[in-house]
Amino acid sequence: MPNPLPTTWEEYSLQLGQRLREARLDRGLTQEELAHRAGITRTHYQQVERGAWKQGAVSNPSIRVLARLAQALDVELSELLPSNRDLRWVAE
Repeated sequence: MPNPLPTTWEEYSLQLGQRLREARLDRGLTQEELAHRAGITRTHYQQVERGAWKQGAVSNPSIRVLARLAQALDVELSELLPSNRDLRWVAE
């Protein structure tokens, strides 16, 4: 069953991480291998895949990092991004 459309940045970030994880596992890559291919640290990648960079703080990867991850996975960036149609942008 597909995830409902995210309505908060936290939900969006979690779904992005889930899509990254699925793409990584589909290609048989470890977190470290994918991070190395994308030119980022394993810790940074883990934060993006987890959807949080520390307790209570949602991850906010740059477009550059996301583009590098998409390239390393050999997918279009748009394939990794959840829909933003229902996302409510509120001051955080």
